[in-house]
Amino acid sequence: MNMSDFHGSATALSADSGRVMTGATTHGVGRSTPLRVDAQRNLEHVLRAAREVFGELGYGAPMEDVARRARVGVGTVYRRFPSKDVLVRRIAEEETARLTDQAKAALGQEEEPWQALSRFLRTSVASGAGRLLPPQVLRVGAAEEDGVEEAEAVRVPHQRQAVVTGAPDLRVVGSRSQEEPAEDSGAGALLEVVGRLVDRAREAGELRTDVTVADVLLVIATAAPALPDPAHQAAASSRLLDILLEGLRSRTA
Repeated sequence: MNMSDFHGSATALSADSGRVMTGATTHGVGRSTPLRVDAQRNLEHVLRAAREVFGELGYGAPMEDVARRARVGVGTVYRRFPSKDVLVRRIAEEETARLTDQAKAALGQEEEPWQALSRFLRTSVASGAGRLLPPQVLRVGAAEEDGVEEAEAVRVPHQRQAVVTGAPDLRVVGSRSQEEPAEDSGAGALLEVVGRLVDRAREAGELRTDVTVADVLLVIATAAPALPDPAHQAAASSRLLDILLEGLRSRTA
């Protein structure tokens, strides 16, 4: 083999090697992209399953139930959420933010105070978010047996200020368990905007004077029952909400 033949063979080998490496790199990229897509899809499945499971069984449901509903291994769930508390907080934050957005939309799009409050309640109940409210938002009021004066303290008009000032009307009752969201989870923003809805409806004389922000949130939580049949659930929610709304209205409205 002369030198020109050697250089030609070397060049061809080098070119072939480049093609092989390029093919491997492309193949590698082609394989890594679906993996990223799969990981994102698994995350969406886990979050959807967590909403369903916690909505049906409460935040005390085990992670194994979430993994089973998502059709993934429990290890996959823990790779995304290193503890149950992290997953619970994520779900609580998302659902609380959704309710806050719904309350803001009702405030911005309805001029009539009662219509704004009613729209918020109907939208929130229909979305099912009430079943996933952080427990500390719902566990408010006078749980202590300190007499009538203590009970009346929870019904002062400006409940929404309690989140910021620590006033007794919206204090959390009881200690937090490990199955509840560990932090505020956006509850302060939710209570503030719902407080504005409540204040407007009360000032317009359309809401009972003893109704609190806590009462409104309890309506959202209880008017969205988890029934196996979607049609029955929608009908039951609508009927129950109609009754609860009638109970909230001022008798002079």
